[in-house]
Amino acid sequence: MNIYFACAITAGRQFEPVYQAIVRVLLADGHQIPTAHLADSGITALEATVSPRDVYERDVAWIRECDALVAEVSVPSHGVGYEIGYALSLEKPVLCVHQDGHAISKMISGNPHSKLRIQAYRQVDEAIAWLQSRLSLPPLDL
Repeated sequence: MNIYFACAITAGRQFEPVYQAIVRVLLADGHQIPTAHLADSGITALEATVSPRDVYERDVAWIRECDALVAEVSVPSHGVGYEIGYALSLEKPVLCVHQDGHAISKMISGNPHSKLRIQAYRQVDEAIAWLQSRLSLPPLDL
């Protein structure tokens, strides 16, 4: 499955180990993740070399091509919120995970879209297990 992975970059990287664990497991499960590099340390410096227009063009193209979007939303991010909304406008399945106890945007948590699912987790292994169970449902029947 082609999965667009979304996570905070400029808004804060305190969940970077979580991003890395999620991406590592999804890649090991055989999924294609064009945004896997977003989980890497040093991504802030790397993305700083790309123009905002190029980031936009690249990312919306990847979202149009993906089968699903997976987002870690513990850190509020304008970009991730936009990506989620864009994916939903294209009727793409969107799976969001966030650490239990971290408030997430009410624009996400209050969204009744039938293609959106949100799950809190205490440990990253819980988030990964939930994502794996959802991504294994053909044809991603949310």
